[in-house]
Amino acid sequence: MRASIAIPPGTPDDDNRDYLPEAIRGSDIVVNENGNNSRTYPEGLAEFREKGEDGLERVWYEYVPSSYDGTQEVPLVVSFHGGLMTGWGQAVYSSWTLIAEREGFIVLFPNATERRIWMVECERKTLDIIGKPNPSGFYMHTPPDNPDDNRDMSFVLSLIARLGSRYRIDRERIYAHGMSMGDIMASQMARYHGGVFAGQAGAAGLTWPEVLFDERGEPNNRTGPLPVWQSRMEHDSVPLNEEHTAWFVRRNRDYWKRLNGCESLPAIRIEGENNFAFYSGERADYVFHEAKNRDHGQTFDDAELVWSRFFSGWRREEAGRLARSASDISRQGDEFAIAVACGCDKAYVINGLIGLSGSVIKRQKRKYHGLNGEIVVRGEYLLTPATFVSELFAASFDSAFDGRSVRMTLKDGRTLQFAEGSIGCVVDGRVMSMHGEAVFTQGQLYVPLRWIGERLYSLHVSFCDDVLYLTDHDAQLSLHMAKLIRDEILCDPHLASPTNAAAEIME
Repeated sequence: MRASIAIPPGTPDDDNRDYLPEAIRGSDIVVNENGNNSRTYPEGLAEFREKGEDGLERVWYEYVPSSYDGTQEVPLVVSFHGGLMTGWGQAVYSSWTLIAEREGFIVLFPNATERRIWMVECERKTLDIIGKPNPSGFYMHTPPDNPDDNRDMSFVLSLIARLGSRYRIDRERIYAHGMSMGDIMASQMARYHGGVFAGQAGAAGLTWPEVLFDERGEPNNRTGPLPVWQSRMEHDSVPLNEEHTAWFVRRNRDYWKRLNGCESLPAIRIEGENNFAFYSGERADYVFHEAKNRDHGQTFDDAELVWSRFFSGWRREEAGRLARSASDISRQGDEFAIAVACGCDKAYVINGLIGLSGSVIKRQKRKYHGLNGEIVVRGEYLLTPATFVSELFAASFDSAFDGRSVRMTLKDGRTLQFAEGSIGCVVDGRVMSMHGEAVFTQGQLYVPLRWIGERLYSLHVSFCDDVLYLTDHDAQLSLHMAKLIRDEILCDPHLASPTNAAAEIME
């Protein structure tokens, strides 16, 4: 039985500009920034310290739910803090303690061994620039050639063993999670010690592709597939590689899709600002999540999303086999969704792929009268073949003037008429202005899909990076999800040619 939880009220500190204000510790102070939102310091968060054989102090924090009495085994989540943060900082900048209290599992928040910086593998270029000691103390560690000598990974493994002897831990249900550099650390643990975990998740920490793949393009991995959830923030970027951020996002996704055997289309789901691509793999599943309009950090509900939709449905059996079961909240795509992208000749319709009779085109809403030859662009919109619209909404279709004029009758009896070069659409005998004029190209008439979805069907429409997403609820398409839909689904030449008709999928 789940315990009841409530978020305690806090005292906002909106004037601070510190990444981790030390005054938060042990107080009711809360911080809200567009990358990190905190809770009050959790009651019951216990600190532990000890001196290591190397002379360095080891620090970690444990959260044990009030329901724990040692009579039954409970899961363990290890959550890694971001660079320059601490274990207690990760506890206040996430909702893991709340979820643990409700679900009855234990959370471990370890500190990086030295300077609040995890010892993670790094690309050579970045290590050369920020891998040298400096007065600020912010510089990367140079990891050992042998991962078994990595002191931070050894520390974490020893803590997991220690907690396993102190508490009744369900060893089939141990999970890794991290934020920023902690995400990179969690990924590193998954690559070298994945057999310890039943799943790994993280937010806003992109591992360098040079680290993930060898010179032949093969994944660098010692332990095999693992269920992985990656959360990205739309406004995030990779330090020293800002212009390559999209490539980092793609390669981090490619890595786990390949290891886990994720070869089929993902199920796309967009809930407000949360964008999800759920991949089902032959060996393990992978989830891509992106938060719209968020900066570097983690959303406060990241722990909730990861636990309820992912960790809750995975375990690693004693023999090492990954076992999948139903998660608390199922990972399903939107029940109604349509996606098209400029330049692509396919459409994603309710988690299926169909072919179009021509590539999607983009037009601009332009003002040029009275501007002495100048042009002002007021907006952009995508057009699809009119035949796609008729097929999508099961409308009858008639054309005239060699296809330059089209008439449709919708299933509900409404009639539409479009004509080349006209912004007008005749709906049931009355004239309505669309977003832009119909265009005759590629031997057929093109019409604005967004206007049809919004005006005639009251659909929610989101447009980002030349990708249009239509659904029946609030959905705000994010940048990297748009790239995923366009580059890996709609415009990927390696995908098999679609055979489904839109009408078949819609039914």
